[in-house]
Amino acid sequence: MPKTIFLGSDHAGLTLKAALCAHLAAAGHDVADLGPTEAKSVDYPDFAKLVCNKVLDTPDSVGILVCGTGIGMSMAANRVPGIRAALCVNEYLARMTRLHNDANVLCLGERVIGTGLAVSIADVFLETAFEGGRHQRRVDLIESCGLAAPL
Repeated sequence: MPKTIFLGSDHAGLTLKAALCAHLAAAGHDVADLGPTEAKSVDYPDFAKLVCNKVLDTPDSVGILVCGTGIGMSMAANRVPGIRAALCVNEYLARMTRLHNDANVLCLGERVIGTGLAVSIADVFLETAFEGGRHQRRVDLIESCGLAAPL
């Protein structure tokens, strides 16, 4: 099922972001590249915030953020209330973060994984639905920034 996908990167993730945009558009998704468009140095938190705000403003959309390692983007994205960003380095993590955590932003590291693996991770992330059930309570806890009882 086609999705609306907002993509952003910093200069270190520009090449992988372009490959993902092309692949996802060819697969029939509604893809919006929110920048940057050139390889000059930029600050990744600016693009993380831009993508996350678009995801929050657009029902049923998701975001994909790319930087050198994916770590900075995931840290910045998870500072935005309502965003559940996951740094994934394989298909299993992409599947589980959708099934159990209802992640709405995928973070990838261009310097960590190749294009073929990144495309496969993105495909799994996009085709996996949230399982709900017992996991919904945990997602609600994440969203409220609360924990049940001390362990």
